[in-house]
Amino acid sequence: MDDSLTVFVSLMFFGLLLALGNVAPQAEAARAFFVFGDSLVDNGNNNYLATTARADAYPYGIDYPTHRATGRFSNGLNIPDLISEEIGSEPTLPYFSPELTGQKLLVGANFASAGIGILNDTGIQFINIIRISRQLQYFQQYQQRVSALIGPEQTQRLVNEALVLMTLGGNDFVNNYFLLPFSARSRQFSLPDYVVYLISEYRKILLSLYELGARRVLVTGTGPIGCVPAELAQHSRAGECAVELQQAAALFNPQLVQMLDGLNSEVGSHVFIGANAYAMNMDWITNPQAYGFVTSKVACCGQGPYNGIGLCTIVSNLCPNRDLYAFWDPFHPSEKANRLIVQMMMTGSSKYMSPMNLSTIMELDSRV
Repeated sequence: MDDSLTVFVSLMFFGLLLALGNVAPQAEAARAFFVFGDSLVDNGNNNYLATTARADAYPYGIDYPTHRATGRFSNGLNIPDLISEEIGSEPTLPYFSPELTGQKLLVGANFASAGIGILNDTGIQFINIIRISRQLQYFQQYQQRVSALIGPEQTQRLVNEALVLMTLGGNDFVNNYFLLPFSARSRQFSLPDYVVYLISEYRKILLSLYELGARRVLVTGTGPIGCVPAELAQHSRAGECAVELQQAAALFNPQLVQMLDGLNSEVGSHVFIGANAYAMNMDWITNPQAYGFVTSKVACCGQGPYNGIGLCTIVSNLCPNRDLYAFWDPFHPSEKANRLIVQMMMTGSSKYMSPMNLSTIMELDSRV
């Protein structure tokens, strides 16, 4: 063989080995990620629905890589995006996205829908939203679609090894129990009894998720819902958090942790991981300057007191530097605040994560 041809073939072979070397670790490291829940984690499903619970217009997405609204209730990236970054995965696509086909299905999917809650009557004012029972049905449908692609055994393995995020509960207070002065649920239940009922219903949802194959489920508690700009605008005179809503979160979160512990005992392993969203958020709500924020009371985008009235739209007040604001709109954290939350999920102590943080989970699972 001619010397120059030999060198060329050798280089080609070496190049092929390099290419395979680059591909193989990524394929091995890939872990599917599934997302269920409400507007804190919705990344665009509601764009495909006839509902008012949408984030599909400017200035939503102003700091997203494309600088366009995507359906995320954020100025930029939301919590699922940032978890995907941390686990070295592509962002999950909304389940309703026409792009979610072929190999992209293997990355996982986001089933979340703004406005929903644990209960089916939560968010009824938004009309067309994907209630949690329907999200689980779509998860079943997703598995059938993936089975057609890689077979049932590989699909089961993909789902069993996946990371799952579940974010529910806030709307059951804000957009149900406390929505009206005399809501149907507040006439039916005292607040403590309502929380007990919510937890019992949530338990059924999480068991259904387990039965569908989920084995690593990150469950976020309810944040300090009485401290969001929307509630300050309605209930606060001097910037203090709304007492009843804070009381609701204080009742809900400990019972959620207790319920997750009970489920883990029942299934015999640490399937359900509790994320203390209340503590994570309160850190920067009580001391915004320590985290580089100028305020944790005024939303970047909105109008009225605390920019907490109505929706974030093109005619709203809009802050020039979103990184200085803990809240993006009347209800949702800014991308910077979301980054702080995800960092706590990854490396937080037992104050924030129970029984372990996400980095520990990733380390444990990598040994299996």
